[in-house]
Amino acid sequence: MLDELDEAARDAVASFAWAPAWAVSTVLLVLAVAMAWFLHSALYRVLTRLVRDQSLFLRSLVSRSEGLVRFAIIIMAVSTVAGFAPLTQRQTGILRQVLAIGFICLLGWVARSALNIWSVVHLRRFKLDSEDNLLARKHTTQFRILQRVGSFLILTITVAAALMTVDSVRQYGVSLLASAGAAGLVVGLALQPLLKNVMAGIQLAITQPIRLEDAVIVENEWGNVEEIATTYVVVRLWDWRRMVLPLSYFIEKPFQNWTRESSSLLGSVSIHLDYTAPVEAMRRKLEEIVEQSALWDRQVAVLQVVEFRQDTMEVRMLVSASNAGRAFDLRCEVRETMIAWLQAEHPGALPRRRTEVASLPEGGQILPERRGLQAAGG
Repeated sequence: MLDELDEAARDAVASFAWAPAWAVSTVLLVLAVAMAWFLHSALYRVLTRLVRDQSLFLRSLVSRSEGLVRFAIIIMAVSTVAGFAPLTQRQTGILRQVLAIGFICLLGWVARSALNIWSVVHLRRFKLDSEDNLLARKHTTQFRILQRVGSFLILTITVAAALMTVDSVRQYGVSLLASAGAAGLVVGLALQPLLKNVMAGIQLAITQPIRLEDAVIVENEWGNVEEIATTYVVVRLWDWRRMVLPLSYFIEKPFQNWTRESSSLLGSVSIHLDYTAPVEAMRRKLEEIVEQSALWDRQVAVLQVVEFRQDTMEVRMLVSASNAGRAFDLRCEVRETMIAWLQAEHPGALPRRRTEVASLPEGGQILPERRGLQAAGG
């Protein structure tokens, strides 16, 4: 069947012997691309209808492979036409060179698409918006870093393989690697930051000192890890600014990770009060505040006197929440509600300055033991 089609195509080409060979070849190649495009459109129109009511995986597979399949059908069509198009030997060599590069690019595209689809299928089981998302953040971070590193390696190998099909470029690459002279030293030094961050990305994927949506403090700024790219990390700061840091920063420099083992956090609220403050009543009030709050995770609610100073004592309240953002809001709520309650119910518990007024004895002179008190207290 294929032999008969090939023979019919050759007879059709022979009927245009009066036209220039380059014109006939151009028309055939354009028709091949157009027919491939039409065939792909018809095929995917049918596939889209078939998977419309199917699972999300099948719908994603069809949508993600559309461009890849179109490119493959075009290469097959052009390769078929090249077999009987009236091309010169030089033109045939150029077309075969282009088809070889296209086939290599197709293989790289297939490998990258397979990697992306595999990552999407694996990560569907983990939800970052869940309440306890530690495991989800761990797997998502690991797979996204490895996916970017894998995509980078696939791209590098694909480009290298495509260049190796061209004689002049292949000879240049071999001579450059063999010389290993000043040019190699310059290229190595220029690529050092890139390679350093790529290796840091692999190390981050394995050890995971940070994950997506981790609450971190870097450069004295608090924020959440928003994106981990191939060579840099984007931290979304509390005021919606973005801080961009190289991957190597999180390997070489110290930083705080508030959600390394768990997303739950303790929030601390300190307040300075007079020694007459009702500590037991404040404990009962703290329990009442957190019980009425939707931010508390019902784990920790403690009030303690932690320090004495000359005029005041320091009272610290510890409360827990499910994540850093809720812990910050809960601290503010406890602070505001507690100070309002003290102002209304126990105003004498607020900090005060004490002075002792000494009365003058007969004769109008301050006694020696009173002179020091007046100088200190007024």
